[in-house]
Amino acid sequence: MESFPELVTKRLRLRQLREADASILLSIFSNPHTMKYYGSERMTGMEEVEGMLMSFKKGFEQKQVFRFGIELKKSGELIGTCGFHNWAKRVNRIEMGYELEQQKEGNGYMSEALSAIIPFAFQELEVHRIGALIHPNNASSRKLVKKLGFREEGILRDYVYAGGEYMDLIMHSLLENEW
Repeated sequence: MESFPELVTKRLRLRQLREADASILLSIFSNPHTMKYYGSERMTGMEEVEGMLMSFKKGFEQKQVFRFGIELKKSGELIGTCGFHNWAKRVNRIEMGYELEQQKEGNGYMSEALSAIIPFAFQELEVHRIGALIHPNNASSRKLVKKLGFREEGILRDYVYAGGEYMDLIMHSLLENEW
């Protein structure tokens, strides 16, 4: 896969993130609500966003990371990101992550976006397993992956450190034959 893929759904365009997206990404990744269960610190400046964008770009070039911008087809507005990281090719396993602008939550956008990238992972990346690590108190995210067929596997105790404290995460997974 030489060029970054673009996926299109009924309401969304999932596309490569660009430098022009930096300001909206900063507003998403600096929002306390969005970052509450994210497992990393809130971003505070454009340098951090630019570093993240460079990391996504390099990750794609190395075929380790696929991070899509979630864009509304009607307006062209970027409302979040979703994608894959921690690709263990030897065992055909990858992890999924996502976040959405707070004002856009509750409209089914993330369900629609993930319903497009999951088959992409199984068919194009040929993975066998997709994992999702979710904070135990993030009820909406846990409900979302369950709706998409993921199974809860167990708690990873004190798995991440953010906001001055350790946090547990719950591992969820979806296998290719379950999709």
